[in-house]
Amino acid sequence: MAATSARKKIWGWYFFDWASQPYNTLLLTFIFGPYFAQTATANLVDSGMALDAAKAQAQAYWGYGLTVAGIMIAILAPTLGAVADSSGKRMPWIWLFSGLYVVGSAALWWTAPQDFSVLWALFFFGIGLIGMEFATIFTNSYLPELHPDPGERGRLSGSGWAFGYVGGVVALIVMIALFQAGSNGRTMAGLSPLFGLDPATKADTRIVGPLTAIWYAVFMIPFFLYVRDTPVTGAARYRVGQGLSDLWVTLKNLPRHPSLLAYLGSSMFYRDALNGMYTFGGIYALGVLNWSIIDIGVFGILAAISGAVFCWVGGRVDRAIGPMPVIVTCCLILIATAVLIISLTPNSIMGITLAEGSSAPDIAFYIAGALIGAAGGALQASSRNMLTRQGNPDRMTEAFGLYALSGKATSFLAPALIAIASDVSGSQRIGIAPVVGLFIIGLVLLVWVKPNGDFAK
Repeated sequence: MAATSARKKIWGWYFFDWASQPYNTLLLTFIFGPYFAQTATANLVDSGMALDAAKAQAQAYWGYGLTVAGIMIAILAPTLGAVADSSGKRMPWIWLFSGLYVVGSAALWWTAPQDFSVLWALFFFGIGLIGMEFATIFTNSYLPELHPDPGERGRLSGSGWAFGYVGGVVALIVMIALFQAGSNGRTMAGLSPLFGLDPATKADTRIVGPLTAIWYAVFMIPFFLYVRDTPVTGAARYRVGQGLSDLWVTLKNLPRHPSLLAYLGSSMFYRDALNGMYTFGGIYALGVLNWSIIDIGVFGILAAISGAVFCWVGGRVDRAIGPMPVIVTCCLILIATAVLIISLTPNSIMGITLAEGSSAPDIAFYIAGALIGAAGGALQASSRNMLTRQGNPDRMTEAFGLYALSGKATSFLAPALIAIASDVSGSQRIGIAPVVGLFIIGLVLLVWVKPNGDFAK
């Protein structure tokens, strides 16, 4: 019975990744993000702005929205994590932030081009994003409880992330096969959009918000059925003061734990770089290679399939040799991929001019997408496991709150640097260049990280 119960808890925990992944896949990167940029650009052009300037402005709006959400997450994440550790209760917080996820994503239905509001679109997207990020913080903190062996936790983290990518693939296929219309008014499966959704009002695209909300609500059921809080002896009921006091002690003692401090700094930079690649990937393909949203959706399927396969592989490698070599290898692959992307134009690769109409740049971008999915997924899975080695085992939710803080403390950096580089160079392509520097900084800081952390006995 105990073994069955443990297996159910593991599968329940996996289902959070399956349920939540569409927020990243469908909304942030491949469907709603490009739709936002496309719609905001069209509105700006209609108001008299030049096309290139409108594209840059729409990209800036998206970056500002993500920055505001990131700041809120950075401020609240470690505090709520500390409060949860002090009370021993994480599940009520997951219910709360799941509600924000569902409300924020569902409300994106009301972003039709005819009365499009940049402010309201970003507001509701930000509400859902905050819900997704905080729910992730609390669910991640269950990882050490799934298995006592750190090596096995690496396998579980990789398998969970892979399972999430599969969920993202399935959701993306459902979206572009059944709802998203192409230029001929038909979906990728050759159907009219389900429920009579009118492409003229972009209803076929806006349905991605309610679809993401419903997906999450349905597939979180196994998580809520099988995952339970572990009782904490002497825990108080949501003492904010106690939680803040414990957090202050942790922050004050961080310099005494140089490996944890270096890891938080390292992951802060390389995760920000990766998020920059995810966040602006679809917008980049739309603006530089002139792809349609269906093209971007196919690109997303390839990236997610690659991510699922290599998260699973990476989890096995993590179990065998630990998370550090996985993290370093993935960062190197992502640096090379970013350089490839920067070199792409509709008529050239790596400075080599191609024949007019060549498909090579599109093929190269598909390859880049597969590499981002593979290395990005494995990087995030191993990073999650690395944190379980670096953090205090008795304050793991707080540790993941600090992990979220480090991930969001500079979350404005990638969008801001991309915006500045785009403005200065006048090129969306060159605008991606700063992510290379962020990855390099993250790699350098890993030199001071102990593979098993400061708390290893």
